[in-house]
Amino acid sequence: MDNSISKLSEATILVSKVSDDQKRLNLNDTDTKDLKNVAEQFEAIFLHQMLKQARKSKLAEGIFNSEAQDTFYNLLDIEYSQVLSKKNNFGIAEALVKQFDPHLQTKKVK
Repeated sequence: MDNSISKLSEATILVSKVSDDQKRLNLNDTDTKDLKNVAEQFEAIFLHQMLKQARKSKLAEGIFNSEAQDTFYNLLDIEYSQVLSKKNNFGIAEALVKQFDPHLQTKKVK
């Protein structure tokens, strides 16, 4: 039960970060700038999943592990993923923009 609560809180935090950083998109009015913002947010979520999996792969449990510490590290990983996606170029956002930008251009022409 505690695990499902932490997953729910994790999802809530990610959704609130995305909604704080950008407005809701109207698919008819989407332009390249909005696509880039969404792609960067996806990259941040992807990086968060990588950090979370890396933290899960520890060799042994610590003596002082607690749910509070897990929550702290989860929040820390979310912040790290936001900062990493803004400061470093992993290429995920660029690839998404390159893939989906032609679809937006055809919608604008119609």
